[in-house]
Amino acid sequence: MGITVHKYGGTSVADPERIRNVAARIARAKAAGQDLVVVVSAMGDTTDDLIDLAQKVSRNPSDRELDMLMSTGEQITAALLSMALHDIGVGAVSFTGAQVGIITDSAHRKAKILEIGTEKIAQELSQGRIVVVAGFQGIDSEDNITTLGRGGSDTTAVALAAVLKADACKIYKDVEGIYTADPRIVPGARKIDRINYDEMLEMASLGAQVLQSRAVEFAKKYGITVEVLSSFSDAPGTLVCEEVNEMEDMVIRGVTVDRGEAKLTIQRVPDRPGIAATIFGAMAENNINVDMIIQNVSEDGYTDVSFTVQRDDFKKAVRELEEVASRMGAKGVTSDEKIAKVSVVGVGMKSHKGVASTMFDALARGKINIEMISTSEIKISCVVDESDADSAARALHTAFGLDK
Repeated sequence: MGITVHKYGGTSVADPERIRNVAARIARAKAAGQDLVVVVSAMGDTTDDLIDLAQKVSRNPSDRELDMLMSTGEQITAALLSMALHDIGVGAVSFTGAQVGIITDSAHRKAKILEIGTEKIAQELSQGRIVVVAGFQGIDSEDNITTLGRGGSDTTAVALAAVLKADACKIYKDVEGIYTADPRIVPGARKIDRINYDEMLEMASLGAQVLQSRAVEFAKKYGITVEVLSSFSDAPGTLVCEEVNEMEDMVIRGVTVDRGEAKLTIQRVPDRPGIAATIFGAMAENNINVDMIIQNVSEDGYTDVSFTVQRDDFKKAVRELEEVASRMGAKGVTSDEKIAKVSVVGVGMKSHKGVASTMFDALARGKINIEMISTSEIKISCVVDESDADSAARALHTAFGLDK
């Protein structure tokens, strides 16, 4: 009998009725002969509520204590879902990430999985029970609870599917799959039937909130086909899988908007060797991920350096950058949280010309100013004012024929 991994997002388990509905769906899968491992997120907005609570008692809560606090949301869901399964006569047992042996590094709030034990899960499955695992969390070598970052339950599910050699990995959300754009801001967005790992990885890292990017990395590394589908219907979802030839026929697969970044600029930095290493070394030492980087042309021996970071890291990054600026004798630091990154993604870009010109022309016709640009083989990203993000997404979706 093969193993299937299910993962249910926060909206799928947002209240007792939805938890019972998920239990009924799981029971049907069990009756069809599947061994099931189920990963759950926190209910609804629980994680945000816990962060708000922390900020009410501390102006600067430590990342370790935040992990201790935030991990409780998924534990609550796991226990409640197991109770709901018991109530309909289905054997189930809930575990925390630590209990099933999810070992991570010690990077609180964005930990990476190092290894996963399978003995406890295998033992419970052999007894005919459904294993319900609290997603988003693990434990480091010092027995500290860690969390895997926003959307980390996706990574938990795909990593478990990999180590268990599962037959299928199904990620249940409140949407019926992956779309060419966020349908809440682009009315013409269409569901994608199949998308390859590289395109999905770019879309996930660029703001598409359907899958966490590290979950896609796991899927690609271990060759796991992931299906993203709705917990509220039986409609087929989107398959994230290996590339097939016909995928290159579509130049652009989707448009994404990421409102989760902020821009920092260190002004009039002495333009000499080692300056960039000092700036970004300070970011790395504080576990701050840097995305887009621009260095202006040197004038009078000085230059400006701008870059973007996740908004969760914004305050920490400003503090560190101000310290670096003081040591370097730079003029100062400016910052802007009211930005958004708009991107187009498609594996077909590798073999088609004119993508950049089409993108910049569409933004120009929409009178949308571009602040920063970055590219890769299969994506182009532009930083724009946050107020222009939605209109930029709609303009690009139309310009690349995705409305059809």
